[in-house]
Amino acid sequence: MNEDVILALAFMLVVVPIVFGVMSDMYKRRLNFRERELELLSKQTAEKAAQYAAQAERLEQRVRVLERIATENKADLALQIEGLRDVKVN
Repeated sequence: MNEDVILALAFMLVVVPIVFGVMSDMYKRRLNFRERELELLSKQTAEKAAQYAAQAERLEQRVRVLERIATENKADLALQIEGLRDVKVN
């Protein structure tokens, strides 16, 4: 019976730390993976935000031009609008 207790104690002193070490390593790897995943998502979100901001700026410029044309009292308004249609918008 004494031998069983000694073997059980030896088992716990050897196997339990190994199991905890392996589980700890698995957890750290999962955290690193999740961190990289979140960094990539953050970069993608920032790129999309920049694209939306650029698009909004282009639209604001177009609206300013249209507002200027609409508020001007010139007879050649139709010609100016046609001229804008010929301009390539990036």
